[in-house]
Amino acid sequence: MMTHSWKFACLGAALALCASAMPAAAQRIVPPGHTIFFFSGTTADPLNPNIPAGSPGRMGDTVQQADNILNKLQGMLAKNNLGFGDVIKATVFLVADPAKGNVIDFAGLNSEWAKRFGTADQPNRPSRSAIQVNLPTPGALVEIELVAEKQLP
Repeated sequence: MMTHSWKFACLGAALALCASAMPAAAQRIVPPGHTIFFFSGTTADPLNPNIPAGSPGRMGDTVQQADNILNKLQGMLAKNNLGFGDVIKATVFLVADPAKGNVIDFAGLNSEWAKRFGTADQPNRPSRSAIQVNLPTPGALVEIELVAEKQLP
């Protein structure tokens, strides 16, 4: 047992470092009296709807899709008098990008994520999970769902 204790200590330290370096929180707690809002998985709009579905260039890369999706979600949040600071949980579904050697572009996702969460203007970071999947929409590399909370008057 003693030989494993340092491994668990290092893993715990790595997780803490990872959580502090990423634009995601290790946990978020909803205070009593707050309303929870759920936003279903959202995918990007085609960059060029004139290109046939499934063709390269129609949907864009992970960065372009994440940007498009987060902009759409920002609009959905705003319709409910919410902003990214009210988001407490996000689930991100990522598809391996054929243009990147069939691996997910986690760095590309994080580059767009970090523009909206954990910034000087909006310091709140949701807890977040990212999962590699196959999505049914041809060319879709990203899908994001959100949970937000806010105390209503």
